[in-house]
Amino acid sequence: MTGTIVDVPGVLVGHAQNEETLTGCSVIVLEKPSVCGVDVRGSAPGTRETDLLDPVNLVSVVHAICLSGGSAYGLDAATGVMQYLEEQGIGLDVGYGVVPIVPAAVLFDLAVGDYRVRPDRQMGYEAAQAASRETVAQGNVGAGTGASVGKLNGFGNAMKSGLGTASMTLPNGLVIGAIVAVNAVGHVVDPQSGTILAGPRDEQGTIRDSVDIMRQQAFAPIPPGTNTTIAIVASNARLSKTEANKVAQMAHDGLARTIRPIHTMYDGDTIFAVATGDIETSVDLVGTLSADVLAEAVIQAVKHAEEAGGLPSYRSYFQK
Repeated sequence: MTGTIVDVPGVLVGHAQNEETLTGCSVIVLEKPSVCGVDVRGSAPGTRETDLLDPVNLVSVVHAICLSGGSAYGLDAATGVMQYLEEQGIGLDVGYGVVPIVPAAVLFDLAVGDYRVRPDRQMGYEAAQAASRETVAQGNVGAGTGASVGKLNGFGNAMKSGLGTASMTLPNGLVIGAIVAVNAVGHVVDPQSGTILAGPRDEQGTIRDSVDIMRQQAFAPIPPGTNTTIAIVASNARLSKTEANKVAQMAHDGLARTIRPIHTMYDGDTIFAVATGDIETSVDLVGTLSADVLAEAVIQAVKHAEEAGGLPSYRSYFQK
Protein backbone atom coordinates (compact mmCIF):
# COMPACT_ATOMS: atom_id res chain seq x y z
CA MET A 1 0.00 0.00 0.00
CA THR A 2 1.27 3.47 -0.88
CA GLY A 3 -0.75 5.58 1.55
CA THR A 4 -2.13 7.48 -1.44
CA ILE A 5 -5.38 7.42 -3.41
CA VAL A 6 -4.08 4.80 -5.87
CA ASP A 7 -4.50 2.24 -3.09
CA VAL A 8 -8.18 2.26 -4.07
CA PRO A 9 -8.63 -0.48 -6.68
CA GLY A 10 -9.32 0.90 -10.12
CA VAL A 11 -7.81 4.35 -9.53
CA LEU A 12 -4.85 5.69 -11.52
CA VAL A 13 -3.33 9.17 -11.06
CA GLY A 14 -1.25 11.34 -13.36
CA HIS A 15 0.18 14.85 -13.03
CA ALA A 16 1.42 17.43 -15.48
CA GLN A 17 2.80 20.84 -14.57
CA ASN A 18 4.88 23.80 -15.69
CA GLU A 19 7.38 24.36 -12.89
CA GLU A 20 8.53 27.71 -14.25
CA THR A 21 5.10 29.32 -14.52
CA LEU A 22 3.76 27.41 -11.48
CA THR A 23 0.58 25.80 -12.69
CA GLY A 24 -0.57 22.28 -13.50
CA CYS A 25 -3.29 19.67 -13.44
CA SER A 26 -3.92 16.26 -11.89
CA VAL A 27 -6.08 13.54 -13.42
CA ILE A 28 -7.68 10.43 -11.97
CA VAL A 29 -8.25 7.85 -14.68
CA LEU A 30 -10.61 5.02 -13.74
CA GLU A 31 -9.86 1.51 -14.95
CA LYS A 32 -13.56 0.93 -15.43
CA PRO A 33 -16.51 3.35 -15.58
CA SER A 34 -17.37 4.26 -11.98
CA VAL A 35 -20.23 5.87 -10.09
CA CYS A 36 -19.50 9.47 -9.14
CA GLY A 37 -21.09 12.24 -7.11
CA VAL A 38 -20.14 15.83 -6.37
CA ASP A 39 -20.77 18.50 -3.76
CA VAL A 40 -19.90 22.16 -4.31
CA ARG A 41 -19.75 24.29 -1.16
CA GLY A 42 -17.76 27.33 -2.28
CA SER A 43 -19.69 30.18 -3.87
CA ALA A 44 -17.31 30.88 -6.77
CA PRO A 45 -16.78 27.48 -8.41
CA GLY A 46 -15.20 26.67 -11.74
CA THR A 47 -16.51 23.28 -12.84
CA ARG A 48 -17.36 21.13 -15.83
CA GLU A 49 -19.79 18.21 -16.20
CA THR A 50 -21.07 18.45 -12.64
CA ASP A 51 -24.76 18.72 -13.57
CA LEU A 52 -24.73 15.18 -14.99
CA LEU A 53 -23.71 13.88 -11.54
CA ASP A 54 -27.12 14.84 -10.15
CA PRO A 55 -28.97 11.58 -9.38
CA VAL A 56 -31.95 12.65 -11.50
CA ASN A 57 -29.80 12.84 -14.63
CA LEU A 58 -29.10 9.99 -17.04
CA VAL A 59 -25.37 9.26 -17.01
CA SER A 60 -24.38 7.35 -13.88
CA VAL A 61 -20.67 6.72 -14.40
CA VAL A 62 -17.52 8.68 -15.25
CA HIS A 63 -14.23 7.67 -16.87
CA ALA A 64 -11.86 10.23 -15.37
CA ILE A 65 -11.81 13.39 -13.23
CA CYS A 66 -9.59 16.41 -13.78
CA LEU A 67 -8.37 18.84 -11.10
CA SER A 68 -6.61 21.88 -12.52
CA GLY A 69 -5.08 25.25 -11.83
CA GLY A 70 -5.61 28.20 -14.15
CA SER A 71 -9.02 29.36 -12.95
CA ALA A 72 -11.74 28.93 -15.59
CA TYR A 73 -9.07 28.72 -18.30
CA GLY A 74 -7.87 25.48 -16.71
CA LEU A 75 -11.11 23.71 -17.60
CA ASP A 76 -9.56 23.28 -21.04
CA ALA A 77 -7.33 20.56 -19.56
CA ALA A 78 -10.33 18.23 -19.37
CA THR A 79 -10.59 18.34 -23.17
CA GLY A 80 -7.12 16.85 -23.37
CA VAL A 81 -8.15 14.10 -20.97
CA MET A 82 -11.13 13.36 -23.22
CA GLN A 83 -8.86 13.22 -26.24
CA TYR A 84 -6.55 10.71 -24.59
CA LEU A 85 -9.42 8.49 -23.45
CA GLU A 86 -11.07 8.59 -26.86
CA GLU A 87 -7.82 7.40 -28.43
CA GLN A 88 -7.93 4.43 -26.04
CA GLY A 89 -11.54 3.70 -26.97
CA ILE A 90 -12.69 4.65 -23.46
CA GLY A 91 -15.99 6.45 -23.03
CA LEU A 92 -19.75 6.25 -23.23
CA ASP A 93 -20.76 4.35 -26.35
CA VAL A 94 -23.18 6.62 -28.18
CA GLY A 95 -23.31 4.63 -31.42
CA TYR A 96 -21.02 7.09 -33.17
CA GLY A 97 -17.80 6.47 -31.33
CA VAL A 98 -17.39 7.10 -27.60
CA VAL A 99 -17.81 10.17 -25.42
CA PRO A 100 -15.53 10.10 -22.37
CA ILE A 101 -17.24 11.54 -19.28
CA VAL A 102 -14.69 13.74 -17.50
CA PRO A 103 -15.95 16.05 -14.74
CA ALA A 104 -13.49 18.76 -13.74
CA ALA A 105 -12.90 21.51 -11.21
CA VAL A 106 -10.37 24.33 -11.13
CA LEU A 107 -8.63 26.54 -8.60
CA PHE A 108 -7.28 30.06 -8.97
CA ASP A 109 -3.47 30.12 -9.14
CA LEU A 110 -3.01 33.03 -11.54
CA ALA A 111 -1.47 35.13 -8.76
CA VAL A 112 1.52 32.77 -8.55
CA GLY A 113 3.97 32.40 -11.43
CA ASP A 114 2.93 33.63 -14.88
CA TYR A 115 -0.83 34.19 -15.15
CA ARG A 116 -0.60 34.06 -18.96
CA VAL A 117 0.25 30.34 -18.87
CA ARG A 118 -2.59 28.05 -17.81
CA PRO A 119 -3.22 24.30 -17.98
CA ASP A 120 -4.47 23.55 -21.47
CA ARG A 121 -5.57 20.64 -23.61
CA GLN A 122 -2.00 19.39 -24.06
CA MET A 123 -1.30 19.43 -20.34
CA GLY A 124 -4.51 17.51 -19.63
CA TYR A 125 -3.55 14.94 -22.27
CA GLU A 126 -0.10 14.50 -20.72
CA ALA A 127 -1.53 14.09 -17.22
CA ALA A 128 -3.97 11.42 -18.39
CA GLN A 129 -1.24 9.67 -20.36
CA ALA A 130 0.95 9.62 -17.22
CA ALA A 131 -1.76 8.09 -15.01
CA SER A 132 -0.54 5.01 -13.14
CA ARG A 133 -0.71 3.07 -9.88
CA GLU A 134 2.66 4.44 -8.77
CA THR A 135 2.83 6.22 -5.41
CA VAL A 136 1.33 9.66 -6.05
CA ALA A 137 3.76 12.59 -5.95
CA GLN A 138 2.73 15.36 -3.54
CA GLY A 139 3.45 19.03 -2.93
CA ASN A 140 4.27 21.32 -5.84
CA VAL A 141 2.90 18.99 -8.49
CA GLY A 142 -0.16 18.78 -10.70
CA ALA A 143 -3.06 20.92 -9.58
CA GLY A 144 -1.09 21.93 -6.48
CA THR A 145 1.84 23.45 -8.39
CA GLY A 146 0.62 27.02 -7.91
CA ALA A 147 -1.53 26.51 -4.82
CA SER A 148 -1.22 28.81 -1.81
CA VAL A 149 -2.93 29.46 1.53
CA GLY A 150 -3.28 32.29 4.05
CA LYS A 151 -4.22 35.40 2.09
CA LEU A 152 -6.12 37.48 4.65
CA ASN A 153 -3.06 39.64 5.35
CA GLY A 154 -2.40 40.29 1.67
CA PHE A 155 -1.17 37.86 -0.95
CA GLY A 156 2.45 38.85 -0.34
CA ASN A 157 2.09 37.43 3.17
CA ALA A 158 0.58 34.12 2.05
CA MET A 159 2.31 30.73 2.14
CA LYS A 160 2.88 28.04 -0.46
CA SER A 161 0.63 25.01 -0.39
CA GLY A 162 0.27 22.11 -2.77
CA LEU A 163 -1.33 18.78 -3.54
CA GLY A 164 -1.79 16.02 -0.98
CA THR A 165 -3.19 12.52 -0.81
CA ALA A 166 -3.90 9.82 1.78
CA SER A 167 -5.65 6.47 2.15
CA MET A 168 -6.88 3.95 4.71
CA THR A 169 -7.79 0.25 4.54
CA LEU A 170 -10.31 -1.57 6.74
CA PRO A 171 -10.19 -5.26 7.72
CA ASN A 172 -13.13 -6.04 5.42
CA GLY A 173 -11.16 -4.85 2.39
CA LEU A 174 -12.76 -1.41 2.12
CA VAL A 175 -10.18 1.10 0.87
CA ILE A 176 -10.78 4.85 0.98
CA GLY A 177 -8.50 7.44 -0.55
CA ALA A 178 -8.40 11.18 -1.15
CA ILE A 179 -6.48 13.66 -3.25
CA VAL A 180 -6.72 17.42 -2.78
CA ALA A 181 -5.22 20.64 -4.12
CA VAL A 182 -5.29 23.10 -1.20
CA ASN A 183 -5.63 26.71 -2.32
CA ALA A 184 -7.48 28.27 0.60
CA VAL A 185 -7.85 31.90 1.61
CA GLY A 186 -7.50 30.81 5.23
CA HIS A 187 -5.00 28.84 7.25
CA VAL A 188 -4.48 25.10 7.54
CA VAL A 189 -4.54 23.59 11.03
CA ASP A 190 -3.70 20.14 12.35
CA PRO A 191 -7.00 19.14 14.01
CA GLN A 192 -5.23 16.81 16.42
CA SER A 193 -2.72 19.30 17.87
CA GLY A 194 -4.37 22.61 16.97
CA THR A 195 -1.09 23.77 15.39
CA ILE A 196 -1.44 26.15 12.45
CA LEU A 197 0.70 24.58 9.74
CA ALA A 198 0.45 27.36 7.16
CA GLY A 199 -1.46 30.61 7.00
CA PRO A 200 -1.27 34.40 6.75
CA ARG A 201 1.95 35.98 8.04
CA ASP A 202 2.39 39.31 9.77
CA GLU A 203 5.18 41.83 9.17
CA GLN A 204 7.49 39.84 11.47
CA GLY A 205 6.81 36.63 9.56
CA THR A 206 4.70 35.07 12.33
CA ILE A 207 1.93 32.78 11.10
CA ARG A 208 -1.43 34.17 12.16
CA ASP A 209 -4.92 32.78 12.73
CA SER A 210 -7.10 33.85 9.78
CA VAL A 211 -10.27 34.06 11.84
CA ASP A 212 -8.54 36.32 14.38
CA ILE A 213 -7.60 38.64 11.53
CA MET A 214 -11.22 38.68 10.38
CA ARG A 215 -12.44 39.47 13.90
CA GLN A 216 -9.98 42.32 14.34
CA GLN A 217 -10.82 43.88 11.01
CA ALA A 218 -14.56 43.33 11.53
CA PHE A 219 -15.33 43.74 7.84
CA ALA A 220 -12.24 42.05 6.44
CA PRO A 221 -12.89 41.35 2.77
CA ILE A 222 -12.00 37.91 1.39
CA PRO A 223 -9.53 38.56 -1.45
CA PRO A 224 -11.31 37.53 -4.66
CA GLY A 225 -9.53 35.45 -7.25
CA THR A 226 -7.05 33.75 -4.94
CA ASN A 227 -8.86 30.73 -3.58
CA THR A 228 -10.61 27.34 -3.93
CA THR A 229 -9.79 23.87 -2.64
CA ILE A 230 -10.67 20.98 -4.94
CA ALA A 231 -10.62 17.28 -4.08
CA ILE A 232 -11.59 13.74 -4.98
CA VAL A 233 -12.45 11.00 -2.49
CA ALA A 234 -12.62 7.44 -3.75
CA SER A 235 -13.50 4.02 -2.35
CA ASN A 236 -14.05 0.48 -3.55
CA ALA A 237 -17.51 0.47 -2.04
CA ARG A 238 -20.67 -0.28 -4.00
CA LEU A 239 -22.61 2.98 -4.06
CA SER A 240 -25.47 4.42 -6.06
CA LYS A 241 -25.12 7.88 -7.58
CA THR A 242 -27.32 9.26 -4.80
CA GLU A 243 -25.05 7.69 -2.18
CA ALA A 244 -21.92 8.98 -3.93
CA ASN A 245 -23.33 12.49 -3.76
CA LYS A 246 -23.94 12.00 -0.03
CA VAL A 247 -20.34 10.86 0.46
CA ALA A 248 -19.10 13.99 -1.33
CA GLN A 249 -21.27 16.09 0.97
CA MET A 250 -19.97 14.38 4.12
CA ALA A 251 -16.36 14.58 2.94
CA HIS A 252 -16.47 18.38 3.17
CA ASP A 253 -16.19 17.88 6.93
CA GLY A 254 -12.56 17.01 6.29
CA LEU A 255 -11.98 20.47 4.82
CA ALA A 256 -13.87 22.14 7.68
CA ARG A 257 -11.63 20.44 10.25
CA THR A 258 -8.40 21.58 8.64
CA ILE A 259 -9.08 24.87 6.81
CA ARG A 260 -10.40 28.12 8.33
CA PRO A 261 -12.33 29.86 6.91
CA ILE A 262 -13.74 27.46 4.32
CA HIS A 263 -16.61 27.67 1.78
CA THR A 264 -16.50 31.46 1.52
CA MET A 265 -18.12 33.64 -1.14
CA TYR A 266 -14.83 33.74 -3.03
CA ASP A 267 -14.06 30.02 -2.85
CA GLY A 268 -15.16 27.33 -5.28
CA ASP A 269 -14.59 24.41 -2.92
CA THR A 270 -15.63 21.24 -4.75
CA ILE A 271 -15.38 17.54 -3.84
CA PHE A 272 -16.01 14.59 -6.16
CA ALA A 273 -16.75 11.15 -4.69
CA VAL A 274 -16.07 8.00 -6.73
CA ALA A 275 -17.07 4.41 -6.00
CA THR A 276 -15.07 1.82 -7.94
CA GLY A 277 -15.93 -1.54 -6.34
CA ASP A 278 -18.32 -4.02 -4.87
CA ILE A 279 -17.64 -3.86 -1.13
CA GLU A 280 -20.98 -3.85 0.67
CA THR A 281 -20.95 -1.19 3.38
CA SER A 282 -22.96 1.75 4.64
CA VAL A 283 -22.87 5.14 3.00
CA ASP A 284 -22.46 6.69 6.45
CA LEU A 285 -19.25 4.76 7.07
CA VAL A 286 -17.81 5.68 3.68
CA GLY A 287 -18.73 9.34 4.14
CA THR A 288 -17.36 9.54 7.66
CA LEU A 289 -14.05 7.92 6.79
CA SER A 290 -13.76 9.94 3.57
CA ALA A 291 -13.80 13.09 5.71
CA ASP A 292 -11.03 11.63 7.88
CA VAL A 293 -8.86 10.67 4.92
CA LEU A 294 -9.43 14.02 3.20
CA ALA A 295 -8.38 15.88 6.35
CA GLU A 296 -5.12 13.92 6.34
CA ALA A 297 -4.63 14.66 2.63
CA VAL A 298 -4.98 18.42 3.33
CA ILE A 299 -2.24 18.19 5.95
CA GLN A 300 0.00 16.26 3.56
CA ALA A 301 -0.55 18.91 0.87
CA VAL A 302 0.87 21.59 3.16
CA LYS A 303 3.67 19.46 4.60
CA HIS A 304 4.95 18.41 1.17
CA ALA A 305 4.84 21.90 -0.36
CA GLU A 306 8.13 23.62 -1.22
CA GLU A 307 8.58 27.38 -1.20
CA ALA A 308 8.00 28.88 -4.65
CA GLY A 309 6.79 32.06 -6.29
CA GLY A 310 8.27 34.11 -3.46
CA LEU A 311 6.11 32.33 -0.87
CA PRO A 312 7.56 30.31 2.03
CA SER A 313 6.12 26.92 2.90
CA TYR A 314 5.55 24.76 5.97
CA ARG A 315 9.04 23.39 5.46
CA SER A 316 10.47 26.91 5.59
CA TYR A 317 9.19 27.21 9.16
CA PHE A 318 9.16 23.71 10.61
CA GLN A 319 11.90 21.81 8.77
CA LYS A 320 14.80 24.26 8.70
